[in-house]
Formats: sequence, C-alpha cells, structure tokens
Amino acid sequence: MAAVKTRTPVTILIGIDGARPDYLSPAVTPTLSRLAADGVSASMQPSFPTKTFPNFWTIATGVRPDKSGIVGNKMEDAARPGETFTMETTDPFWWNTAKPIWIAAEQAGIRSATMFWPGSEVAWGGSGKPDHGVYAGGAHASDWQAFNQAIDANQRVDAVIDWLRRPAATRPRFVTLYFDDVDAAGHEHGPQGAETRAAMTHVDAAIGRLQRELATLGQPADLIVVADHGMAAIATDRVIALDRVIPTGSYRLIETGPYAAIDSTPGQERALAAALARPHPHMQCWPKAAIPARLRYGTNPRVAAFLCLAEIGWTIAPSAPTRPVTGGAHGYDDAAPEMQAMFVANGPAFRTGVKLPSFRNTAIHPLLRRMLGIAPDPTLDGDAGIGAAALR
Repeated sequence: MAAVKTRTPVTILIGIDGARPDYLSPAVTPTLSRLAADGVSASMQPSFPTKTFPNFWTIATGVRPDKSGIVGNKMEDAARPGETFTMETTDPFWWNTAKPIWIAAEQAGIRSATMFWPGSEVAWGGSGKPDHGVYAGGAHASDWQAFNQAIDANQRVDAVIDWLRRPAATRPRFVTLYFDDVDAAGHEHGPQGAETRAAMTHVDAAIGRLQRELATLGQPADLIVVADHGMAAIATDRVIALDRVIPTGSYRLIETGPYAAIDSTPGQERALAAALARPHPHMQCWPKAAIPARLRYGTNPRVAAFLCLAEIGWTIAPSAPTRPVTGGAHGYDDAAPEMQAMFVANGPAFRTGVKLPSFRNTAIHPLLRRMLGIAPDPTLDGDAGIGAAALR
C-alpha cells in the first residue's frame, strides 16, 4: 500500500465584514465558538476610520490607514485632480504605498491565493495607463478572483477547496477568504437585528463546511478569522444636518456618515474653519493638523482638510433626511465598544483555550509573516508580540 504524503499546513485568513466580538455565541456561531474555545480569541481594535477598505487593507499590510494611503472608502488626491477613489477603484496608484501579505508571500516564494479581499484584485506595484486592463509591472497572488457579490459563501468555500486539491507544486500555502454577508445585514437591519444574526450563522456554517472539506482532503490548516470593524445602530432622530451648521457654499463634502471628510471651497477656508470650530451637539470637528493623536490620522495628504466625527449612533448627513434612517453604520471612533472587531484563530500553529487582551489590527500582518516564515519588516505599525502570545 502506497504511503500517504503528509500535506504542509495551509494558512487561511478569513475576513468577516462587520463582525463584532459579541456576535460570537454557541447558539449563533457554533463553528466559530468551538474554534475560539479550542484556539485563540480576542476583541480586536480596528484602525480609524472604522471603514471597510481602510481596515481590511491595514490587516493585509500591517500599517494604519494614515500610512497606507487608503484613508477612507472614498477619498481624493491632489496628484490626481478630478478623480475620486471609491470601493471600485483598482488603479495601483492609490494602493502602492503599502505591500499586502499575499505580495510579500509571493516575493518570498510562497504561493498565495485570494478568494476576495478588499484590494486583492489590484495589480500591486503597477503603474501607468492600463493596456487592455493590465498595468505595467503589477502583481497579484498566483490565484485570485475579482469580487462579485453574486458569488455566495458556499461558492467561495468551493473555490478555496478547489485550489487546495491541486498537486503540491501549484497548491497555495496562503489563502484569503472574504465574506460580506454580515456587514450587509448589519447596515440594513442593525447590529441586533435577527437578520444580522442569521447572516452570522450562515457565514459560520460556511466556515464549518470549509473545515469539513479540509478534513476530507487531509489538509491541515491554520485558520485566522478577523473582522474589519463592528456596527452601531443608527436612527432618524440622531442625524446631524451639515447645511444647518456650516455656511452654504463654503465647503465640499467628500464623505459623510459616522464621520464627515470636508474640504473648503476656494476663498472660504477661514469661514469654514470658524464654523466648524464652534461647539456642535453630538459632533466634534477638527482641521486635519489638530485631529487627536489617539486616532493616528491626519498626516496623509489624502485626508481632507477637516474631519468631523459623530458620537456613536449619530449620523452626519449633507442635509436633514427625507426618509427614515434605520439599520447600522460604522466609521466611528476606533475605541468605541461597538466598533471592535472579531478575532479567532485555530490550527496546529496556535495555542489552545487562550483569550488574549485586546490588540490592534495592525498586528495581523506581522503574525502572518511569522507563521509563513517571512522575515519581519521593521517599517510596519504592527505589534509582532501577538505571535508569541498566540502561537505554540
């Protein structure tokens, strides 16, 4: 009888958009609860702003948004006048400042695959105008798929398993897997909505199926489950209408919601600054040079001239709402309990039954480097010490 070859463990980074630590419970998330009990878990502090693209990119790169250049889900850059970055932007110009873990792995000779992750479809390091969609000098993971929300959770798991069925020479050793169901439900129904719990259960079941398929393959795996941010309930009676507190014609809005990114119109800088400097109920505003140091935000040229941050549960809007405001939102102070993110890790590399103190999400990239055997990068913002606490 031929001997069965032992497979090298694969590291799988799983992102659950909008998953708060308190979503974890045996009744709602039996798979993740078991992984946490038998492995390592923590409440993880996101980076400001507590938005999806800045935080999933911070997790991937190990540097906070103010340093990575992905300072919001929507932003502008003076070097690209007339352009606006959105969550559909894949031009490497916006992304090239910080190197994601799948590129670091590929450069170290470790084959990687990305089953969705914000920024993973960017040809990292590329430049110039695209030729038939291809940027010169750009790089991806060896295997990757462009995000499509119509590809459901089970199909995403199928793609990962298909990659891992390959022969060792073309089998990835590092994989990302991303789920957006929980965030979508949280925005529509709020963090305590039954639909949000159901979405969490659905994703939990997909992760359970991933585990079963891995076991069938005889594929050992280290699973690192992370979220980008939490979610807070919002309401119609908690809306701040900007057109009622700052002079018409003095400003231009780049982004609104839990925070507002605001630039002045030409010649109106002093009028806008004076208006924003006044006390505002449920909202605090700063010129970018005066943003509190605890937010670690404001030095990047892509940060707007003024930042206004709402109290938790309040929404900053261009004007008074004309329809009910319901559901949930994120983007608030990164220290707010409602903004904290889930962290669960389990596998042969991890200790068992360990609950860690809260740590910042910049620690994930250094942890992955240590697990994959990639040399540390001293330029990162992450705390490499999390590895000593979490790993065997």
